This record gives sequence, structure tokens and C-alpha cells, in this order.
Amino acid sequence: MATTSKKKPRSRPGNPARSGNPAARSGTAARSGNPAAASRATARDWIAGARLRTLTLAIAPVALGTAIAFVTEGYDLPIALLSLAVAVLLQIGVNYANDYSDGVRGTDAVRVGPRRLTGGGLAPARTVLTVALVFFGLGAAAGLAVVVLSGQYWLLIVGAIALAAAWFYTGGKKPYGYSGFGELVAFLFFGPVAVIGTTYVQIGEVPLDAIVAGVIAGLFAAAVMLVNNIRDIEQDGVAAKRTLAVRLGDRAARILFGVLLLVAFGLVGYFCVFYVFAPFVYFALLLAAPVVLIVLTARTAGELVLALKMTSAAALVTGVSLAAAIAF
Repeated sequence: MATTSKKKPRSRPGNPARSGNPAARSGTAARSGNPAAASRATARDWIAGARLRTLTLAIAPVALGTAIAFVTEGYDLPIALLSLAVAVLLQIGVNYANDYSDGVRGTDAVRVGPRRLTGGGLAPARTVLTVALVFFGLGAAAGLAVVVLSGQYWLLIVGAIALAAAWFYTGGKKPYGYSGFGELVAFLFFGPVAVIGTTYVQIGEVPLDAIVAGVIAGLFAAAVMLVNNIRDIEQDGVAAKRTLAVRLGDRAARILFGVLLLVAFGLVGYFCVFYVFAPFVYFALLLAAPVVLIVLTARTAGELVLALKMTSAAALVTGVSLAAAIAF
């Protein structure tokens, strides 16, 4: 009499659905694109996904660039508003793109902080990607309008590079945000590129004031990204995300944060020589100084989340107050 034996099915190596790695399981659900694989996100979830506090990094450089244009030759209001639209729309697009890319990679499965749309299973990955692309498209359209109105068609190249930088921060096969270059790119695009670009499209010149102001804005942008990465340093290490904070180590990253803000406020002294109201910008230290203390001594993720919010606020206060000091 023949007998049959039942063999237990063996799980295939590397099958994320059977893996004990929560990051891998999250990535599988996110990549499916099936609405059934994710719960329905609320309007509050989508607003949280836009990460509105990061918009301070988009507003401050445009304010600075427009103020410098105003005192140099006179500002162009339509171009200034369109420049603001470009900065804000691209920033929101970047935030949704990061949500998508980190979610499908499984990085957000081991993070701390608010639950993400993709990694947290709140929305299908395809939907998040579509929303990101819509904001990129709107930002590109506003940028094209700036180019047409200013007549500086070579800036289309700069716009294309900015879009590529926005996507490849966490997107693509080798995202630079996973290799420790996020702070450098944030410094460049939310600093000199944004401030100088805003000034140039309005008056066709690049005053020294725009360069110095661009460095100040860029240092704040790098500081915001750095404190965010300090908060996630352990989780990013587990997820093989080699941010600058991971590469430097916890203590060195915290010290670098303080140095970035120290240099930024040191450069404000340049404007104090030429603008009578510039010294009032130092009132922003009422926000910035406690932040440095918090970052240097923080022991919990909650403290670093508070530091992140305060750094974003300090970036806005410093940028807008310096813009006002220059303009008036």
C-alpha cells in the first residue's frame, strides 16, 4: 500500500512576506499599490504627510531674495509670488516623495515620530507617489512661468536639477540621502540657490547680500535636516540609511548642529554693518539658543522632535526678520 507524506512548504529565502523583518513586511504592503493593503488616510493624515513645518525653509529664502532685490533695484511682485509658489510646491512634493520612497524601502517601519502615509499603511504607495508627482508638476509649471516672465531661459537647467535633487534624496537605486549628503544638498538648494535665484529672476543681478543671506538660510536648512536625522539615528542605522548623523555619530552630530546655528548668527553680523534694523534679528536667539541646549542634552525622541519644531520656527523668524531689516 502506497503511502504519501505531506511536506511542509518551505519559505523562500528573501521573501519579505514571510520575513521576520518588519521593515520588509511594510515594504511589501506599500509596494502592492492595492487600496486594500492600506487603510484609508484622513485629511489630517495627508496634511501631516505634507510636513507643513518644513515650509519655513521654503518661505525664508524667498523673503530674503525679494528683500534684497527690493533694496537693490526694486522687486517684481508676480515673479516673487511665483518664486514662493515654486519653493512651497516643490517642498511639499519632496515630502510626499520621501514618504513614498522611504515607505517602499521599509525604512519608515523602524522610525520614530508620526506615522507615515506609505510606511504606516495609511495610503497605497501609488497614491502617495501620484500626489508627489502632482506637486512636482505644479512646482515645475510655476517655475516655467518665472522663466518666461524673467526671460532667463537657461534657468530651465537649474529647475531640472532641482527636480532631480528632490526625487533622488530618497528615490532611485542610490539615493544621496542614504549616503550622508542630505544636509549638503539642503544647504545648497534651500540656501544660496533659493536666495540668489529669487533675487536674480527679479533684477538680473547677484549682489553680495544675496550670497551671504543664502548661506544663512542654507545653514538653517542643514540644521533642520540634521536634527531630524539625529532623532532617527538609531533607526536609520538599523535600516542601513547612512545619514550624516549616522556617519558622524551621535555626539559629533549634536555638536555640528550647534556650529551650524552659531555660524548662521555670526553671518547676521555682516548685515548689522549696513542695515540699522539688522541687530533686532538677534532676538531670534531666544528660540535658537534653547534649541542648541536641547539638542546637546536631549535623551528622548520627544525632546528632539521639539528641537526640530523650534529649529524650523527659528529659521522662519530669522529669515523673515532679516528680510524686513533689509527692506526697511
